[in-house]
Amino acid sequence: MALTGTERFQLDLYCVAPGQAQKPHIHDAQDKVYYVLKGAGRFSLAGREETLKEGEALVAPAGVEHGLENVGPDPLLILVLVAPPPKH
Repeated sequence: MALTGTERFQLDLYCVAPGQAQKPHIHDAQDKVYYVLKGAGRFSLAGREETLKEGEALVAPAGVEHGLENVGPDPLLILVLVAPPPKH
């Protein structure tokens, strides 16, 4: 869900159910910052996997494959900053 944004960025809130995943993908022209608000998630970045929990962040630069999965028993809440914002 998009929370706010400008011509230069978009701030989203992801609520990822236990076991739900976002398959690895690439944004050619957008950087993404993931900040975990609640829960724990396994994030992939350039073929490497890392588990992040509340208060931890990960940057996925443009052109780098990335994805995520909720590996915990509770919903995973993530603030996601995308720059520049997607064109709709």
